[in-house]
Amino acid sequence: MEKIKLENVSKKFKLSFQAREGFLYRVLEMLGKKDKQREVFWGIKNISLSVGSGEIVGVIGRNGSGKSTLLRVIAGVYQKNGGEITTLGESIYINGVSHGLRSKLTMRENIFLIGAVLGLSQKNTAKIFDQVVEFSDLKDYLDVKLVKFSSGMIIRLAYSITIHSILNREAEIILLDEVFSTSGDIFFQEKSLGKIAELQSKQKAIIIASHDLNLIENYCQRVIWLEGGKIIKQGEPHEVIKSYQKFYQENENKLIVGS
Repeated sequence: MEKIKLENVSKKFKLSFQAREGFLYRVLEMLGKKDKQREVFWGIKNISLSVGSGEIVGVIGRNGSGKSTLLRVIAGVYQKNGGEITTLGESIYINGVSHGLRSKLTMRENIFLIGAVLGLSQKNTAKIFDQVVEFSDLKDYLDVKLVKFSSGMIIRLAYSITIHSILNREAEIILLDEVFSTSGDIFFQEKSLGKIAELQSKQKAIIIASHDLNLIENYCQRVIWLEGGKIIKQGEPHEVIKSYQKFYQENENKLIVGS
């Protein structure tokens, strides 16, 4: 069953120039030499795709290629400027994992804070509290303020709160923007990635945007390569990633590797 369907969807942004009130801008405007095309930027252009229940689709591309814009349009964070979007069920969009944590609050307080940010009630956050603590391996630091945590500890806590909040929401559509690429040390990262299978078993429609090509190839059934807001290629992960790497090797001498 299709839970996400896009048909020729586009999103544009109007660029703002602080120099508009300056002397040079006024002169160019009077001479008719102002570059009006620069005032509109297409984040994505004529995107068509679908994602079904239990399917994980990866989105790859360089910074600025349109990955985040695509996910935000599907989530309704951005309004489209053209095309049609059909979604079945509630969607969750997560960008990174450490946003919202407060260094002056304790680990315990942050769990309830981020749970609320991610849409959980205090009661539901209490239900997943022990799971979050156990998964993070930080039970000895519950009443310690985050200002005393190392960066690795913060990542483990943030990720654990995020993934358990997602697992306990009723959302049918999960949109993950660079969530798995900073999951701490290799052992914690492997444990974290195991949660993808759990999400898939719940028949969620999942889109993962990431620069980590190893992650995308190992966990996605299909991959979409974006460039300049357009789909360059989509299909079987290994083939799309191979084409993506070859393109930058040949055209920019730039090998794209998983982080």
